[in-house]
Amino acid sequence: MRNNLNQSTRYWRKRTDRGGRRGTQRLFRITFIKRASAPSAVGRTNPGRFDLAAKFCLERPRRSALLAIFLILFFLTIKPVDDSMAQSSGLQSDDLYRLRSVGDTQISPDGSRIAYSVTNNDRPGAPYAQLWLMDVAGGKTTQIEGASGGARWSPDGKLIACFGRVSDKSGLIVVRADGSQPAFIAPAQGTNHPLPSTGERIAWSPDGKRIAFISATPGPETEAASGDPVVITRYLYKPTATEGLTRFNDNRRTHIFISDIEAKQTRQLTDGNYYEHSIDWSPNGDEILFVSNREPDPDRFFNYDVFAVKVSDGKIRQLTRTENVEYRPRWSPGGKMIVYLGTKRGLTSSETTMEDTHVWTMNADGGDRREIGASIDNRQGSAEWSEDGASVYFTLQEGGNVRLCRLPAHGSKPEVVINDRGAIGSWSLGGNGVVAYSFATPGEPPQLYLRVNGGIRQLTNLNSALLGSRRVAEVESFRFQSFDGMDVEAFLTKPLGMTASSKHPMITVIHGGPHGQQGPAFNSKSQVYAARGWAVLMVNYRGSTGYGQKFADAIFRDQNGGEAKDVLYGVEAALRRNSWIDPDRLGIEGVSYGGQLTNWLVTQTNRFKAAVPIAGISNLITQNYLSYYHDYLAVEFGAFPHQEGLMDELWRRSPIRYVANVKTPVMLVHGENDNDVPIAEAEQFYIGLKDVGVETLMVRYPREGHGVRENKHTVDLIDRSVEWYEKHFRNDKAASGTAKR
Repeated sequence: MRNNLNQSTRYWRKRTDRGGRRGTQRLFRITFIKRASAPSAVGRTNPGRFDLAAKFCLERPRRSALLAIFLILFFLTIKPVDDSMAQSSGLQSDDLYRLRSVGDTQISPDGSRIAYSVTNNDRPGAPYAQLWLMDVAGGKTTQIEGASGGARWSPDGKLIACFGRVSDKSGLIVVRADGSQPAFIAPAQGTNHPLPSTGERIAWSPDGKRIAFISATPGPETEAASGDPVVITRYLYKPTATEGLTRFNDNRRTHIFISDIEAKQTRQLTDGNYYEHSIDWSPNGDEILFVSNREPDPDRFFNYDVFAVKVSDGKIRQLTRTENVEYRPRWSPGGKMIVYLGTKRGLTSSETTMEDTHVWTMNADGGDRREIGASIDNRQGSAEWSEDGASVYFTLQEGGNVRLCRLPAHGSKPEVVINDRGAIGSWSLGGNGVVAYSFATPGEPPQLYLRVNGGIRQLTNLNSALLGSRRVAEVESFRFQSFDGMDVEAFLTKPLGMTASSKHPMITVIHGGPHGQQGPAFNSKSQVYAARGWAVLMVNYRGSTGYGQKFADAIFRDQNGGEAKDVLYGVEAALRRNSWIDPDRLGIEGVSYGGQLTNWLVTQTNRFKAAVPIAGISNLITQNYLSYYHDYLAVEFGAFPHQEGLMDELWRRSPIRYVANVKTPVMLVHGENDNDVPIAEAEQFYIGLKDVGVETLMVRYPREGHGVRENKHTVDLIDRSVEWYEKHFRNDKAASGTAKR
C-alpha cells in the first residue's frame, strides 16, 4: 500500500505563556497520509481525501495530550472533499471506464507469441476491442493497429489473419507475425440474424496460401423488408439480442468465402438461402467443415447439422442428419476424425439450451458418432484436439466455475487441466500441452495466462493501477436446502467496511438464462455494491448449469415456481448464517430471466424494500409472440402456447397477472430495441404498477438491445440502482423510526 500513498508532514510551534513569561517551545508533528488519486475516464483527477494517520512527536507528551486529542477529533470530523470518495477503498461506478479485460487468445504454432484481444471501456459508447501481440519470453507487447480481433495464425506462424481496418477499407486483413505490414485482403460483412453458439469465422488452408472466412450477402427478402412500406414474410423477422439499433432482421445470409493471399483474389464458395458458419479447413486441404440449419423451414425449427464443402468445386456433403443440434466441428490433426459439441433431444431452443452440450466425435465420413463426454454430467464447451490427436480439450461448467479439462479421444476418465477458482474464457493450445487462456479470478476481470508443464503464469495485469488502489470484496459460497430438500448453492459477496457491530443491506442479484450460472469470478457491479457496504447474494437456482442435467431440468414446466422459491430460501439462508445482514434493507434485481424472477417475486412477497428488474418478462404469453425467437417456451414447457392448454398455464405463471399484490417500489429498466425480451414487457408492467399505486419508474436506454452495453449506460444504471435502493432503504428506516415513536 505504501506505493499508493503520499505523505505530507507539517510542523507547528506553539509558545506558551506562563505568567507573562515566554514558555518553552512545543514542537509537534502531524503526518497526513493521502491516498494517491487516479485520472478519471475524462482525464480529470479526483481529489483524494486525508485518511487519519496522524503521528504526534511531542517534546513533552504529558502536557500536549489534550492538544493531541483535540486534533484527532478535529480531523475525524473533517468532511471529505469529494463525497464519492467516501468509499474510495472499493470500486466506484465510474471506475468501470478504466477496467480492461482479455478476450480472444491465440498462441502461435511455435509458442513464442500470443495474439490476444483487449476489451476497453474508456468511451461512452459500447466496449471496443483492440488486438495485441505478446512475446512470451520477454513479455513485450505490441498493438496491431486497426485490428479488432478474431486473430488466427497461419500454419507456419509467419502471418496472422484477423478482422480490422487498413486505411479506408475494413474486413479481412493479414499482418506479419510481429504485427507489422498490415494488408487488406477482402471485405467482410456480418448479419444481425440470430445465430447462436457459432464457432470459427476464419480458417487457414494447410499450406498457408489461402484463407477461408465468413461473410454475408443479401437474402431474397431484403428489398421488401427494407422498403416503404416494410413487407414482412419471414417467421424470424427480428434481429438477434445484441442488436440495439433496429427491430428488424437485415436478412443477410452468411456464406463461406476463400481468398488467395498472393493472387489477391476472393471467391464465394457457398451460396443460397441458408446460413453457413463455424468453419475448419481439413488437414489435407480438400474440404472445409461448416455448420448450417438446412431444415425445410429453418426459421421455425432450430437444428444445426455438420457439413463439409469441397474447396475445388463447392460440392457439399452432409455429415450429421439428426433432430438434435451439433456445434463447432473441428478436424483431428490427421483428418480422420471430427470433434464437436452436441445434444441428444429432439427440440433445442435457438435462445437458450436446457440440455447440456457434451463432447462428441465421429469419423470423417460422419459415421461412428460417439458421446465421449457422456461420463461428465455437466455442460461442456469449446472442444479442441491435442497436438497429437490422442485427446480432446474442452471447457466445463461446474459449481459456478468454468474449468478446462482433457479427455482421451476414445472416451474415459477426464483430467482437469485448469482448476482454479473463477472462469476460463477463450483458450488455445500450443505444442506439448501449452495453453494460453483468459481467466477471470475473484479479484479481477479476465487476464491472459499461460500454462506450461503444469505451471501457470499470469502474463497481463491490465488493471493493476486501478485495482492496486482499490479493495476487492471477497466472495464466499454456501449451500442450503430449499423448500423441497433440493441442495442449492449460492455465492455471497461480502461488504467492505464491516465491523463487529455493523449491519449491512443485501442485494439479491439473479442470473439470466434460466440455464446459466453465477460464481466467484469478478463481478464489477457486485464490487461497486460491496464498496458501499452492501452484500450481494447470487443464487444458482434449479435450472442453472454446472450442477448436472437433472438440476437443469428441474425447472421444466415450472417457470416462476421452484426456482423462485430457491431464491427466497437462499435469502433466508444468508440471513441465518450472517447476523450482520440487515433484514430490513433487502433489495432485488436481475437481468433477462433474472428480471423475470424479480418481477415475479415482487408479486409474491413484500420481503424486499426495492426492486430493479432489467430486461425482464412480465407476461409469458406476449413474450412468446413478440420476441425474435418462438421455440423457447416449447422447450421449457414441452409444447407451444396454443397446444395442450398451455396458454392458460402461461398466464397463471405471468407476473402481471398478480400485479395487484405488489407493494415493493419497482424501477423497470429496458433497452429501447430489445428484440429478445421486447420493451413491451416493461411497458405493460409499468402501467399495471401505476394503476395499483405502486411507486415505479421506467428507465429506457436508447440504442440498446437485450441488456445494457454502452459504458455510459452501464455506469448510469449502477448509479440509478444505488439511488433507488438508498432512497427506499432510508424511507423504510424513517417509517420504522416513526412507528417506534
